[in-house]
Amino acid sequence: MRMSFDERLGSHLKRVELDLTTAKAAAVKPAGLTVPQYAALFVLDEQPGISAAELARRCLVTPQTMTTILRNLESAELVERTPHPLHRHVIETRPTPAGRKALEEADKRATEVERRLAAAFTTEELDTLRALLARCSESLTTDPILKS
Repeated sequence: MRMSFDERLGSHLKRVELDLTTAKAAAVKPAGLTVPQYAALFVLDEQPGISAAELARRCLVTPQTMTTILRNLESAELVERTPHPLHRHVIETRPTPAGRKALEEADKRATEVERRLAAAFTTEELDTLRALLARCSESLTTDPILKS
């Protein structure tokens, strides 16, 4: 039997993802950033020098997309990319002072979005929601159909 649109969990998850992305895009725009740029700067601020491949994994984008994000951030002088002192083929990426300033501005506003979202739930509900979302992810990533 066919499932209706409203019965499909995926449609609800996609709507929330879109609403969150739209709210965060509006929040980080005054800092001159896109959501993917903000995410990259956020991770780079926590782990300066991280490889582009690992940065892509942490930001949940493809390496090709991360290359474009980093190129745009570098053009805007928000990150600097330098060769690793010991490994010639490894390029380290770090936020510049301007990048940290943009991140700080964007993060204040993005944090407001996250707090507004969290405020819709009790502490217990947030714990339950996180557990349910983790279970959703686990059920989708351990599906034997995806392994074949």
